[in-house]
Amino acid sequence: MVDASGAGAADSAVALDDAAATLMTIWSRVHGAPDVPVPSRQLRALFVLERGPVNVSNLAVEMGALVSSASRLCDRLEAAGLLTRDSGRDRREVTVRLSAEGEALLDRLRVRRLEELARVLALMPASARAALLWGLSEFHEAASKPDDEGHPFSMLA
Repeated sequence: MVDASGAGAADSAVALDDAAATLMTIWSRVHGAPDVPVPSRQLRALFVLERGPVNVSNLAVEMGALVSSASRLCDRLEAAGLLTRDSGRDRREVTVRLSAEGEALLDRLRVRRLEELARVLALMPASARAALLWGLSEFHEAASKPDDEGHPFSMLA
């Protein structure tokens, strides 16, 4: 068992980092399957759009990219039928959102991820699963609190 005291936080961080790497491996396996029609960077943009429509400038910020790069990425996703563009009142202001096909792709990937995670969780004793879920809930709550500068640790907060 990992020491939960403040002194054991570094050891806990190592254990969490190992677990996160395992989760990333599962996600990568699902997201990199041969039938996924887009590379990881484009998929990441779809995950941003899953939270709701954004303008291309905001998408670029979320992606850590130049606006021109985000616009070209949107061109490719639009050509693949995974997003749609909506012109605003100002022709320079373009909002992008998931298309029905984009939503369907992300739904399919979510189902696959959940199936993979359920397979792993089924190998664990019920008490370990309960402890894991409690711990993850506590982790999410802690990550949702602001840091010393008032910013949440978590992007989901």
